[in-house]
Amino acid sequence: MSLAQQAPTNSALTDLAVTAAIAAARVILDVYSRPISSVSKSDGSPVTEADAAAEAVILDHLRATGIPVLGEESVAAGIIPNLGRRYFVVDPLDGTKEFIKRNGEFTVNIALVEDGAPVMGVVLAPVTGETFVGDASGAYSGNSLAGVLRDRRPIAVASTLPLRIVASRSHGHAALARLCETLAVESDVSVGSSLKFCLLARGDAQLYPRFTPTCEWDTAAGQAVLEAAGGAVVTLDGQTMRYGKGELGFLNPYFVAASTLDLAQRAAAEMAQLIA
Repeated sequence: MSLAQQAPTNSALTDLAVTAAIAAARVILDVYSRPISSVSKSDGSPVTEADAAAEAVILDHLRATGIPVLGEESVAAGIIPNLGRRYFVVDPLDGTKEFIKRNGEFTVNIALVEDGAPVMGVVLAPVTGETFVGDASGAYSGNSLAGVLRDRRPIAVASTLPLRIVASRSHGHAALARLCETLAVESDVSVGSSLKFCLLARGDAQLYPRFTPTCEWDTAAGQAVLEAAGGAVVTLDGQTMRYGKGELGFLNPYFVAASTLDLAQRAAAEMAQLIA
C-alpha cells in the first residue's frame, strides 16, 4: 500500500508511540547490561525478562488512548482484547535471539493498524538509538539515545539496480539462493529483527523475501515504515499483507517486502513457484 492509500493518522499517536518505544528501550538496556537468562515459549522461541518488562511499559503509555493493544507477550499469556477496526500492535523486543547473542540487532516495534492495514509504525534499536518512523505524513529516521528523538531526516526507498537483498541472520531457506539467481541479485546484507524493513525504507537494499513464519507483531511496524517510505509488502498471491488474522493465531503467510510494488509482486510470483 502506497503512502497515498494510507489512512490519516493522528500525529499525537505517532509521538506517543515514539515516547513509549524510548521508554521501553531504557528498560531493555537495563536488562541488557546484566547477565541475560531466557526460557522457551511453547513454540520454542526464547523470551527474557526484558520482553515482559518492556511490554508493560508500552502498555502503560498507550492505555490512556483507549485503543486496544495486540501485544506479543500478552498473547502468549492468553490475553487478547477485542481488537475492532483500530488497534495497536506491539512487539516489545523483536529479535530476542539477537538480544541474547548481544549483537545489538533487536528492536522495539509499535504499530497502529486500521481496517487491516498498518498506518503508523515505530521501530527503535535500543543499542544504537536508531529510530524509524512511518505514518501518513511520510517516513523518517532519527536517534533517540538521548531519551528524545533527534536528528530527524526523511527517508525513502531506492529502486536502483543492481538489486541488494536483505536476509535474516537467524532464519534462512533453501530457496533463497535460487531466488537471488533468478532476480539477478548482486549482493546481500544480513541483519536481524524488523531492521530489515528499515534498510529497505532508507534505500540500503531493495528486497526482503520471507520464507519462514512470522507473526503480525513481527512485521506491522516495519511494514508501516516501509510503505510510508514508498515500498510495498505483499504475500505470495501478490496482495498487500493484511492484519487482524485472529483465526490464524495472528500468523503471517510468507511474504516479500520490496522497494516498489512491481518488484514485490515479481519476487512473490517467483517465490510461489520455488516453494510449490
